[in-house]
Amino acid sequence: MTAIRIMGILNVTPDSFSDGGQFVEEASACTQAEALIASGADIIDIGGESTRPFAEPVSEDEELRRVLPAIRSIRRIHSIPISIDTTKAAVARQALQAGADMINDISALRQDPDMLTLVQKTSVPVILMHMQGTPGEMQVNPHYRDVVAEIIDFFRERLAWLEAKGVARQRLILDPGIGFGKTRAHNLSILKHLAEFKNLGCPLLLGHSRKRFIGDITGLEVADRDLATAVVSALAADSGVDIIRVHNVAASRQALQMAAAIRQAD
Repeated sequence: MTAIRIMGILNVTPDSFSDGGQFVEEASACTQAEALIASGADIIDIGGESTRPFAEPVSEDEELRRVLPAIRSIRRIHSIPISIDTTKAAVARQALQAGADMINDISALRQDPDMLTLVQKTSVPVILMHMQGTPGEMQVNPHYRDVVAEIIDFFRERLAWLEAKGVARQRLILDPGIGFGKTRAHNLSILKHLAEFKNLGCPLLLGHSRKRFIGDITGLEVADRDLATAVVSALAADSGVDIIRVHNVAASRQALQMAAAIRQAD
C-alpha cells in the first residue's frame, strides 16, 4: 500500500470557516507554511477565496493579491509541492508561474471555461472535486437518490470529458467533496464507501478537516475538531485514500502512523 500523503491547508483568506484572517499577511502565511512542513506535510494547498457555505466570491485581482506572495515566499525556501486552490484560470496560471505545482479546482473545471485550456497547456496534476450547487447555496437543501453512486457518475462524466479533450487520466485526482452540498448523512455515507471511488482508477483526495458534520456528531466547536479529524484520516487510509487535506498536520500524521503500525503487525 502506497503511503498516504498529507496536504496541509493554508488559507490566506479573511473569512474561511476554520482559520479565516489568521494567515492573510505574507509573514504569517510563511510561518504557518513552515509549521505545516515541520509537522510532516507533503503538499501545501494555498487558497485565496473562502469556499465555506454562503461565502461571498472575491475578484480575480483580490485572489491574486492574497495567494501570489505566499506562493513566492514558500517557493524561495522550500521545494515542497504547492497546490493552488482556485476555480479561476487566471489565478491558477499566475500561481503556476509563481511556483505552484498543481491545481485544486472545487468546480471540477465547470466554472471557468479557460481552466480547460490552461490544463491542456500544462502537465500539472489537477484535483477535481464534486460539489452540488455553489458555495453560496450548496447547503440550503442538498438532495441525492444515492449520494455515492451519483458522485461516481459525476466523476465518470468528468473523466471522459477531459480524456476526450486530451487530458490524461494519470494527471487527475478525485475529491468527493465532503461538506460541499452534502448533509451529515451524505458525508458519512461517502466516508463509509470511500473504497468504491478507487474503482475509477485515479488517486483519491479527502478533505474532511474540521468540517461541520464532525461538529454535529461530537458537539465540538471548529477549533476542537482535530482529534476527530485525525480519526477519520486513519480510517480513510484503510479505504485507499491517497491524499488527506487537513489543517492540523501533526494530529493526522500521528493517527496515520499508528494505523499503519497496526496494519503491518503480525
